Amino acid sequence: MLKEYRSITNISGPLLHVEGVEGVKYEELVDIKLADGSIRSGIVLEVNRDNALVQVFEGTSGIDSKNTRVRFLGRGTHMYLSSDILGKVFTGLGKPKTEKDKIIPEKSLDINGAPINPYARDYPDEFIQTGISSIDGLNTLVRGQKIPIFSGAGLPHNRIAAQIARQAAVLGEKEKFAVVFVAIGITFEEAEYFINDFKKTGAISRSVLILNLADDPAIERIATPRVGLTCAEYLAFEKDMHVLVILTDMTNYCEALKEVSAARKEIPGRRGYPGYLYTDLATIYERAGRIRGKKGSITQIPILTMPEDDKTHPIPDLTGYITEGQIILSRSLHKKKLSPPIDVLPSLSRLKDKGIGQGKTREDHADIFNQLYAAYTRGKEVEELTVILGEAALTDMDKLYLKFAEKFENEYVSQGEYENRSIDRTLDLGWKLLSIFPREELKRIRTEYLDKYLAKFKIEKEEDESD
Repeated sequence: MLKEYRSITNISGPLLHVEGVEGVKYEELVDIKLADGSIRSGIVLEVNRDNALVQVFEGTSGIDSKNTRVRFLGRGTHMYLSSDILGKVFTGLGKPKTEKDKIIPEKSLDINGAPINPYARDYPDEFIQTGISSIDGLNTLVRGQKIPIFSGAGLPHNRIAAQIARQAAVLGEKEKFAVVFVAIGITFEEAEYFINDFKKTGAISRSVLILNLADDPAIERIATPRVGLTCAEYLAFEKDMHVLVILTDMTNYCEALKEVSAARKEIPGRRGYPGYLYTDLATIYERAGRIRGKKGSITQIPILTMPEDDKTHPIPDLTGYITEGQIILSRSLHKKKLSPPIDVLPSLSRLKDKGIGQGKTREDHADIFNQLYAAYTRGKEVEELTVILGEAALTDMDKLYLKFAEKFENEYVSQGEYENRSIDRTLDLGWKLLSIFPREELKRIRTEYLDKYLAKFKIEKEEDESD
């Protein structure tokens, strides 16, 4: 029988201070029974001897300290799991969104999980195809990797997230693949967009949706990514699936962490965020990976909006230290109506070399990536030079690079929201764009690949021009 307490001594905002408690633990769940018989939920934020600080999910409005009873449940937040979670929608605390989303659980797991032993980790080295050329071709995603998307207010990161969730696949007939889509602090309209899009395209059948709305309590946002990762760990390490976890928007998560930290009267760190922000983010990001001896894997794409497009803001700054690269969305490309507006020059996948090449993507992938990157870089430099000196000051080769940069943005970076490009199509598109240059300009591609691929696209180009 769980003991009930009537010793609330202070109510401050969403917090209750309860005295005289016994055996209470940090992050333990709490039931708060009001005088009218209604029950609210809470969680222990702090324990000091026989004093407990409790955050109430639904807020403390209407709570009478004398007639309210508090009961500590002796457990943390758990997620009930089975294979049936695929195709279902859950709240930010892991509760079924509707009657249709209820499951018969096989297992119950603590959402905080257990850290992966570094010695047991396996190195990420297998390709994941997203169907987006600027990711697959230039910032290749590898199974077990964590690579964030840095966005800004008004940029289409939610549509990109939905596109990746729809299109992502591992190459291999017998591989089982799933997507865990976690939305943190989104509007009702955004939630409806994600649910309808997943159902309309059929992606819902292999997906788990965890949706935390903007009007849900801030403390729930702190649990939401952990609920999603608990689902991913179950599918990956107990059901042998390759799981892609998409977390949007981590900025909302960090703001909730800041709000709870302020309520606890903690000393703030950089820009008001708690000093343990780095450690806290690491507990989420480091749950991606592969475990030696296990068939499954967890790959993470956290999406965050940079306040004022500032890459030095604590959230993107600390995220960059923990993760293996970043994909950056460009406001200037978005203004040109290019979608997805991925800025390939500052973007980086630190593990791309491990997931490309013969037997993974294609033998010419590394060379074509290097040449595309170099040519686009020079094209952008020429573009800047044109603004200063005018086009009359450019050489014929400069003009060729300028033309390439424009075609690269319009044909390679930009693609339809429902256009799913295979890796072969992405690589062929790269060859087609590079075929405008004379062969001697393609210094970063090996001779055998030039002989094998370039001639084919030169012939196609000549046929197109003759037509």
